Amino acid sequence: MRPLLLAAALLTTTAFAAEPKPQLHHLTQRASAIDARAREYPAIDFVFADKAGKAQDLQHAVVDTRVAPRGRLVIWLMGYNAPLFERLGGYGLHAIQVHYANKWFGIIPAKARDDGTSLGQIRLEATTGEDASPLAAIAPPDGMKERAFQFARWLAKEHPAGRWEQFITADGRGLNWDKVIIAGSSHGATSAARFAKHQRVDRVVMFCGPRDQLESWQGFPSATPANRFFGFSHVLDGGWTGDHYCRSWQMLGLHAFGPITDVDAAAAPFGNSRRLITKFDVKGDAKRAHSSVQPGNAAAKNAKGEFLHEAVWKYLFTHPIEAVGTAVPLDPECGEKLPK
Repeated sequence: MRPLLLAAALLTTTAFAAEPKPQLHHLTQRASAIDARAREYPAIDFVFADKAGKAQDLQHAVVDTRVAPRGRLVIWLMGYNAPLFERLGGYGLHAIQVHYANKWFGIIPAKARDDGTSLGQIRLEATTGEDASPLAAIAPPDGMKERAFQFARWLAKEHPAGRWEQFITADGRGLNWDKVIIAGSSHGATSAARFAKHQRVDRVVMFCGPRDQLESWQGFPSATPANRFFGFSHVLDGGWTGDHYCRSWQMLGLHAFGPITDVDAAAAPFGNSRRLITKFDVKGDAKRAHSSVQPGNAAAKNAKGEFLHEAVWKYLFTHPIEAVGTAVPLDPECGEKLPK
């Protein structure tokens, strides 16, 4: 092994640099402060500060230097979720949440939104910063890909004890995507999956997603192998009752790695399935069901107030990629609830 490659390998297997007090580190910085090329898109309400002057482009990073590092960087495509990030740090993962131009969803004309191609195209442009959609004009510095790279560079400089440099390529020109776990919920889960079809990553974690139920991109040839996609949703979520999730999961090819598995009726590792569901009681509240599968107020808890899905969250982010369940046939009824 060449010296440079050996050094990179050691970074992922050895302990962090000595600190006076190893701890869970939470670092923040505004995207506009990190990269002078970053700009606002007022037309889609994507701005650096709201009318009251509150920063809207604050980005978050977490690493726990008390825990042996796994050498993987989670990029979270939704708003910062402190309970989730605390757990990611506890798993030995580095994690960042980036501010990128993703507020386009509500302004797409209805005709384009349902035309079967526009959503996937604009998701690709928002995540890559590349010209993929006639409905968007997002410059590379404002896409997720470049914002994540610039944040990692800043973290490597400002927080050397965290060893963030291991996620940057040897030539210093981008992220090492083979060490990246791309994750999100809902809108973010869908964009994470779309990005991973285009760019090979280590793993994809999809809470309550993906959707885009009229699109075909889920079935495109994938840069990221199908066994690296992991999904978790509640059965009363509107994306499930409308067949959106089962359709996307099948188009992604996840039936090749096990049946849909109820995590409340099975123990980890859940038959090594990539398609996990929960049926816990949400009092018929579909909105709560949608957000219940990630750590937070809507999540399932026991009488002591402890989260019930701790094993599920750890599984999604750390289960060995090569361990897969037994393939099952396609469900011929999946998609029957969708418009023809």
